[in-house]
Amino acid sequence: MNEPVTVREFHGTEGVEDWRVVGDGACALFHCESLVASARFVEAISELRGIDDHPPDIDIRPDGVTVRLLTKTEDWYGMGTRDVELARQIAAVAREQGLSVDPSAVQSVLVIPGAPDIAAIMPFWQAVLGYERRPDSPDEDLVDPHLRGPAFWFERMDEPRSDGGGAIHVAIWVPYEQAEARIAAALAAGGRMVRDEFAPAWWTLADAAGNEADIATSKSRD
Repeated sequence: MNEPVTVREFHGTEGVEDWRVVGDGACALFHCESLVASARFVEAISELRGIDDHPPDIDIRPDGVTVRLLTKTEDWYGMGTRDVELARQIAAVAREQGLSVDPSAVQSVLVIPGAPDIAAIMPFWQAVLGYERRPDSPDEDLVDPHLRGPAFWFERMDEPRSDGGGAIHVAIWVPYEQAEARIAAALAAGGRMVRDEFAPAWWTLADAAGNEADIATSKSRD
């Protein structure tokens, strides 16, 4: 049985301290010394009991492995009790292999097209991307069926922005404790704060041309 778990419940569970919930899933970056070491770590994960019944998303690089845990059903995308169990098991494997973890390097990116009528533009983006509609929110979300590219969430706008901003912006999901530093760096690099009334769920910043980016966290989203 895989029951839903809130972000607060996940982070409050013993044994998952290496993980951070960003976007829809729990992520961890485990540092490795080489591509061979990264592959060895993934091989050990693949040998966990029942892994094929609930496989994680894994990105292998020469300097480490990023793992994302997410339950996907026809009704909801999010954290489940199976993800908690798997997070503990994978963290144990990492400890056995002497791998370090870096929560500050965890992030995920969401692309957000906006339009007064999102139903009129979603088919275009689905076609050009080769994406599919997310089963639990088919009128709002497109996802890569091969788990390679960022998800697209479509924002309904009353009218096009009048402040110079485009109709597409991106959201960068980061661990809550990293948000302040990321915002400060963006402001120091010439950005400006556009909206912060939804913080700590997200802050909206813009560059000098008006292009927008959200710094988003899972804080207060339960």
